[in-house]
Amino acid sequence: MARTARIQRDTKETRVHVALDLDGEGTSEVATGVPFFDHMLDQLGRHGRLALEVRTEGDLEIDAHHTVEDTGIALGQALAEAWGDRAGVERFGDATVPIDEAITRVAIDLSGRPYLVWEVDTPVEVVGAFETTLVKHFFEALVANARITLHVTNLGGDNTHHVYESVFKAVAVALRRAVRVTTTGVPSTKGVLQ
Repeated sequence: MARTARIQRDTKETRVHVALDLDGEGTSEVATGVPFFDHMLDQLGRHGRLALEVRTEGDLEIDAHHTVEDTGIALGQALAEAWGDRAGVERFGDATVPIDEAITRVAIDLSGRPYLVWEVDTPVEVVGAFETTLVKHFFEALVANARITLHVTNLGGDNTHHVYESVFKAVAVALRRAVRVTTTGVPSTKGVLQ
């Protein structure tokens, strides 16, 4: 059974298209108009072993806020659609990923209950023209719409680019482990994940 999804989200502020395959080969095509964000989303596709396509047109003349938030919403919706009732998945995944001096630990539960724990402090608030506070906002939108529990703890790092790259790569690896099909049935004593 294919674990795929296509989401189109159109508002007065953005137009977002997301297509993904949970059983992809780590390919990604990302174009949001925000280069640093594109680079981070590419990490999700490649290290999550997804086939990921993201195209977002947003009101960047204002700032990147709506583009980042709505991309998170659409990607979260696509993840929820692709894994359906979550039958057969491992459910839990974790990863600790270093990027040079930076290192981040992530744990994920495809619980059906949205919850984000965010313990990431960064040395600078802007990378290029990208406001780094938007990263947390992206994950808040993704978690709420994918209905997952996500814990992100940065354990260290002096370079903000490296810190966020370790975050996205760790999320990708933990997600890859959590969505892996290892059995049949829904992995919950309740019989349902929601």
